[in-house]
Amino acid sequence: MRKALVFGGAGVLAIAAAWTALSVTGDGSGSTGAVAARSGPAATAPVERRDLVDTKTVQGALTYSGEREVVSGASGIVTWVAKEGAVVRRGRPLFKVDRKPLILMYGTLPLYRALQQGVSDGPDVRQLERNLKALGYGDEMTVDDHFSYATRLAVEEWQDDAGLPETGRVDSAQVVFLPATARVTDAKIEVGGPSSPGRPALTVTGVRRLVHVDLDTEDQALARKGAKATVELPGGERVTGKITSVGTVAESSSSGGQDGGGSGEGEGSTVDVDITLVKTPKTRLDKAPVEVELVSERVENVLAVPVEALLALREGGFGVEVAEDGGRTRLVRVETGAFGGGLVEISGEGLAEGMKVGVPAS
Repeated sequence: MRKALVFGGAGVLAIAAAWTALSVTGDGSGSTGAVAARSGPAATAPVERRDLVDTKTVQGALTYSGEREVVSGASGIVTWVAKEGAVVRRGRPLFKVDRKPLILMYGTLPLYRALQQGVSDGPDVRQLERNLKALGYGDEMTVDDHFSYATRLAVEEWQDDAGLPETGRVDSAQVVFLPATARVTDAKIEVGGPSSPGRPALTVTGVRRLVHVDLDTEDQALARKGAKATVELPGGERVTGKITSVGTVAESSSSGGQDGGGSGEGEGSTVDVDITLVKTPKTRLDKAPVEVELVSERVENVLAVPVEALLALREGGFGVEVAEDGGRTRLVRVETGAFGGGLVEISGEGLAEGMKVGVPAS
């Protein structure tokens, strides 16, 4: 059985136990048999052969990709800070200390050492040179791992235009490397306040919008990388998205589940799920609450009955009451599989498409 696809099993058990007290007669082995001295069920439903797919709506938050912290590399007094919500691109300052800017450049390697003529070759040199070229400096400079005299001249020209001392030396007080354009989400420093090396200055993100969900681990089978999801944004706008990241480490949560469906008692656990939207939403709000409709993997060509057809058996497990000609019925033990659309996948001895099973009268 596809146990990973059995969602809401506890709820099914509660439904089955609530409306029936039937049990397998005889030796209690769970074999099928006739139910004696019993009229047919009050209502029936057909055993269908069909595909099943389950959906579940959970709570998420509309946010931005790639949150990270920017630290200061300079000592002095803060004289300017980019506003929260500001989008900063390559070559532009994030903040200024003593009127000297910290400039954003693109790259994945942190500026872990000062770069100047005479340093050993390395990928950090290539990263700096690539940015200088992109900003229009260093016509005679070759982009490689070597900090040459031409690199120094390009640095000095850039420093002059940026309002930095023309030293030909680049350090963490002048440049921070981030993967791409940055959006300021939180300023931890303020104009007139102190700055010191290593002090947290800003929280930034990328500019790509995404939806983040802290998904209950019991629903993890709903989150498959590459699977589609539908997101309802504030104001009712609905957009489609694709699951681009599923966490592999469960984190404790005392909220009882994102979707409010938990008991709220004790601690559960969640995994991080990120969903990339196919179009940019109109709202620019960060951390805005959204509803996310997740869809399970489709199970094809299975026998299915309404969930309420399941009977809780005294010795454990489930059965269905099969209606036969002449008003007789027989109880068949079944194994359950996937759930979807109010139906449940079943398998059991002698079951076939078109049979009728008992359900509670409406």
